[in-house]
Amino acid sequence: MSTAIWIEAAINGPWGRERQPGIPISIPEIVADGIAAVEAGAAIVHLHVYDVVTGRQRDDWELYAQAIEGIRAKVDAIVYPTIPIVGSGYAGDIVGSGRYWHLEELAKRGLAEWGVLDPGSCNWTTFAGIPQGEAGFIYQNPGEHIREGMEVAQRHKVHPSYAIYEPGFTRLGAALAKAYPDMPMPIYRLMFSDAFAWGFPPKAYALEAHLALLAEVAPRAPVMIAGLGVELGGLIPHAVARGVHVRAGLEDAPFGETRSNAALIAEAVKRVEAAGGRVVNAAEVRSDLAARN
Repeated sequence: MSTAIWIEAAINGPWGRERQPGIPISIPEIVADGIAAVEAGAAIVHLHVYDVVTGRQRDDWELYAQAIEGIRAKVDAIVYPTIPIVGSGYAGDIVGSGRYWHLEELAKRGLAEWGVLDPGSCNWTTFAGIPQGEAGFIYQNPGEHIREGMEVAQRHKVHPSYAIYEPGFTRLGAALAKAYPDMPMPIYRLMFSDAFAWGFPPKAYALEAHLALLAEVAPRAPVMIAGLGVELGGLIPHAVARGVHVRAGLEDAPFGETRSNAALIAEAVKRVEAAGGRVVNAAEVRSDLAARN
């Protein structure tokens, strides 16, 4: 029997067009790319919204609402927003009272099934920039921010999508999840990179290390491979063999990617099916999560 695999489309990210020229920026572009990604096989769409004048991320719930409603008006998908990237020059303006204010406003209106919640902080520096003296930045998720996100997730029954940049994120995330027993189960999104000097490269041994730790601290949780500035194609067969889900799209792709989000998702679907996986729709993802809680 084939393994059920979720595919998530990460359609733009925080980069702006200098690193990823093909990303959608305006709401109509985001909606069109999100719909195309779902039609290509994604059950989940992750997105960032932008100030079109500055070309920078702007975490305004009303902009997110327009994007989410536009996608969901045409296709059934789990569509979820990011959070401000505190410490980065790419994005970080907080609109409203706090870092999760936009997620709470969306959840109140039935527009947020999932939300980003990153249980840890780490240094972000590119391998390419190190010889030129690039300092990078610290991606900051202080404990009070993490708990704020968990309180929002628990209050509104939003599934946290944990980005796991380092193994300590898994340990902290699992320990904190136990402290919020009414919070829906987190998804552990394992972040690999070829571009950034954090975490693991996209190798089978690295996936196995993550899975060994998860077996100890969060054995029932769903797991997904993802990343930034990375080619994950070679890791997909290993992921499918272990029942691990897959993310693809222009946020995660190597910088300067020329293919569209729809093409990247279609390629991920082919790789999943070639490895013996069965790509599922949003209704099946929701059913799977409900059975785990």
